[in-house]
Amino acid sequence: MSNLSVGMIVEWISEQEDSTPLVERILWVNPTATDLVSIQLDEPLALPVWKRLADIEEALANGSAIIRVADPYAHRLHPPESFLLKHRQRRDAAWKVIEDMVSRVPDIYDETIRGGLVADAANQHSVHKMTVYKYLRRFWWGGMVKNALLPSYERSGGLGKEKSANSASKRGRPTKATVLRDAPPGINVDDSIRRIFSVAFRLYVDTNKAPTLKRAYSLMLSNYFNVGFEVKGGVRVPVLPPSHQLPTLEQFRYWYKKQQDIEASFTKREGARRFALKRRPVLGSSTKMAFGPGSIYQIDATIADVYLVSGLNRSQIIGRPVVYVVIDVLSRMITGLYVGLEGPSWLGTMMALANAASDKKAFCSKYGISISDEDWPCKNLPMEILADRGELLSRHADELTDSLNITVANAPPFRADWKGIVEQQFRIANERVIHWVPGAVRRVARERGDLDYRLDAKLDLNAFTEIMIYNTLSYNKMHWMEWYRHDEFQIQSAVDPFPRTLWNWGIEHRSGFLRTRPQEAVLLALMPRGEASVTHLGIKWQGLYYTSEIAIREQWFIRARATRTWKVSVAYDPRNIEMIYIVQPKGGIEACHLLEKNQDFAGYMVEEVQDYVADRKLRKAEIKTDILQERAEFMAQVDAVVTAQEKLTEGAVSTDQSNHKRVKDIRQNRREERERVRKAEAWELAEHPGTPRKIGGGSQSNASASSSTVESRKRGFLNILKQTRKSDEHDNPTS
Repeated sequence: MSNLSVGMIVEWISEQEDSTPLVERILWVNPTATDLVSIQLDEPLALPVWKRLADIEEALANGSAIIRVADPYAHRLHPPESFLLKHRQRRDAAWKVIEDMVSRVPDIYDETIRGGLVADAANQHSVHKMTVYKYLRRFWWGGMVKNALLPSYERSGGLGKEKSANSASKRGRPTKATVLRDAPPGINVDDSIRRIFSVAFRLYVDTNKAPTLKRAYSLMLSNYFNVGFEVKGGVRVPVLPPSHQLPTLEQFRYWYKKQQDIEASFTKREGARRFALKRRPVLGSSTKMAFGPGSIYQIDATIADVYLVSGLNRSQIIGRPVVYVVIDVLSRMITGLYVGLEGPSWLGTMMALANAASDKKAFCSKYGISISDEDWPCKNLPMEILADRGELLSRHADELTDSLNITVANAPPFRADWKGIVEQQFRIANERVIHWVPGAVRRVARERGDLDYRLDAKLDLNAFTEIMIYNTLSYNKMHWMEWYRHDEFQIQSAVDPFPRTLWNWGIEHRSGFLRTRPQEAVLLALMPRGEASVTHLGIKWQGLYYTSEIAIREQWFIRARATRTWKVSVAYDPRNIEMIYIVQPKGGIEACHLLEKNQDFAGYMVEEVQDYVADRKLRKAEIKTDILQERAEFMAQVDAVVTAQEKLTEGAVSTDQSNHKRVKDIRQNRREERERVRKAEAWELAEHPGTPRKIGGGSQSNASASSSTVESRKRGFLNILKQTRKSDEHDNPTS
């Protein structure tokens, strides 16, 4: 026997979270339990359709469909008395039009019969056929009751009588609101709601989207328990019934734990390796590894979930930046920050450590942020650094230890959770700011026609760094760490679990671990190295040109032009492209300044310049075919001209004319040709501007006068031409 009955609402499940759900109401079930009639809700032109009952039951069994508990039209069943009095007449008038028709079941659901019934009703009551169809749809959508013909009304109070899942009283301990304030007790989780839970687990929890249970619960309520939609600010917003008509988050959690194999679920979502890393029981505490500020710093990198644009060409999307964070283990204070485009590497690690040891007031001022020393009081090196193997387990770690006396401890393979404090900060940053900026990665599969979120990128690297600085300042100052485990001394001091408060308490009571080194020594030890070329145009590095006092004093550029270029070792700060530093073989550094011709790049980061140079090379490669094609066309045009001229010249040269004769007359030939060209190119203006004048026109006498003038001028210039014979010979070197 089927459990489907007239009035039930069936919702078909789509795997696409943002798709519009297909929701239909059952209007009639065949007594033989073979087929049924349903109508799609909120579809303006919907009409009843026939379906096989077995297909619906199979969909309910395999989770492709659910029976909705919340009826979006339930509020019309019991409207406020004042509303009913006002609109009763309209309801009754509509009911009079369709009363006879809707009683003819199942004929009214047969499209071959329905058309005639509608036409008869329209003629009988003097209304348009579309009006009849409108009344029918309201009646069917609203559950086939007379009050369904009422117009919509403002649901400022309750949505009507509570629709209990079953007749049983509410199970479980009453809530405080129920006991103390006589609030409604809520609903039980019956089979229908459990099926909805199962769908939510499958769509929102057991997927690689991996939202929290709280987020999955909210999505479930919005999609499967709404009683309709309202448009607010142009946005279609689901409307939920009163909370006592909804399952609670605690019920949702209970059935998730009861129905799901937790380890299997996480493994399915994240893979066995990530489960071992992120979900295994963690019984230790990173905080107990550290005794005071600076005893241990943890460092790690992550690829931020946001796409950026180039600061040089804002139409270019440059991908996702890499964020490095250095955190003091005891206080959870963020002591160092670096945002760049280099993948997790030594370069990024060094930049983050350099920032940890630098004055934050000066650092923030580079991005237009004004702070006091107390806002971010971290400018020292630690005793020990805990980091991932990839970036620090190399020869650079030895250099760090040798030059700055810092111990490097690396997390073993697949145990990056030893750096859990930093990874927790990445999650906090994502929730606080990254997921809300333009270009943020959306973890929902796109449908055809959806805008690619990468095209929403608006921030450049500097702007995103500025945002991360603001996030860091806010986190250090006022992030309440509910989970922080105070030791007995912190408990006695009643220290609030804010990172900056814990840092200051540690500086006062447990100092002695922070290391201070001369700023120049720290920067030189941490700066990445490279090679530059000394050329006659300047010291070339990353496609840019620099100069320095020693280069000018020792005439490097003159020597490079006279002999050849040579290489020099340089250190550089990727955040400041305007300066690089030549590392002297005997110690010391020489500052090099960006030349004036490259000042357009001032203020940009190394990564952005590298991207720009790489883009120019790529662009040149892309248009190479066009360049070659243009060159081929040019050469063909030149060849055509040359070939034609060769034929003309060869045809004009007399076979009995000697080569000696042709060469001997070059000077005279040149003079004659020059006179011909001058005559052909001479300008002759009209007496009245704008009046056309034919060149070479006029009377015979004018022509004679003109000829006489030309001969006179020739004689006048003869002496000058004789005096400039050497110049003529220079013009004609073969004479």
